[in-house]
Amino acid sequence: MIDCHRSEPIAGVAMSERDPALAGIDTSQMSHARAYDYVLGGKDNFAVDREAAAQVIALAPDLPALGRAQRRFLLRVTQMCTEAGIRQFLDIGAGIPTRPNVHESARSIAPDARVVYVDNDPIVFMHNRALLADEDGVASIQADVRQPRQLLDDPRVRQLINFDEPVLLLFIGLFHLVTDREDPAALIAEFRDRLAPGSYVCVSQFCSDGSDPAARAKLEEISVNSPAPMTFRPRDAIERFFDGLELLPPGVVDVQQWWPDETAPPTMLKVAAGVGRKR
Repeated sequence: MIDCHRSEPIAGVAMSERDPALAGIDTSQMSHARAYDYVLGGKDNFAVDREAAAQVIALAPDLPALGRAQRRFLLRVTQMCTEAGIRQFLDIGAGIPTRPNVHESARSIAPDARVVYVDNDPIVFMHNRALLADEDGVASIQADVRQPRQLLDDPRVRQLINFDEPVLLLFIGLFHLVTDREDPAALIAEFRDRLAPGSYVCVSQFCSDGSDPAARAKLEEISVNSPAPMTFRPRDAIERFFDGLELLPPGVVDVQQWWPDETAPPTMLKVAAGVGRKR
């Protein structure tokens, strides 16, 4: 079985700001996906991403530990749902690939698992497309969670995902990049309504409850001019994302606390996480 306690950046597709493939992409603007890649120890990031992440790490030195905890949560939920019989996975806001990834985790249990990775960041799309070119039953698309109907009806999604059968829908570290005005609860409900009974919805996002005020303020500050400003939410607001679903125990908790055997110490910034099942 895949070791969920290890996450390794995937080598071989690193880009520089001068790469011709990046024509038309503003590499001087911080990307949350690339900054997260840096926090996880990856190399697919630019100076602007490293500088932004370093400002937050200066106030919250345990940010990389929090990033690794979120990766463990993603992989363990993937394995849990695969063991429960899920064979279809839709990872929205997938980010720059880190090994092991969802398809590797699921296929360590069920070799016939099918996975679609979705991100609106063109660099993430390019990385995933290059890495998955020879993978049957796995696809990468560029789409936005704010347009559920367009995303769900994409021909590449429909080719691999049968919405008449249960799916694991992953929103890992995504909805803190969606503003209240964009109504993340309504977006999740639209996705939920397309799922078959027995499907699972997994969410993690930065939580205001217990987060260090200075580190939170810095994270919000550096993202204010990015395409997706950061939105921290209280735990009760995140719990409402699971309306219409059976919220699995232990509910919406700090991401390090979701598994009973998780012994990681608390971090200065908080990510809340939960899993819901559609009856």
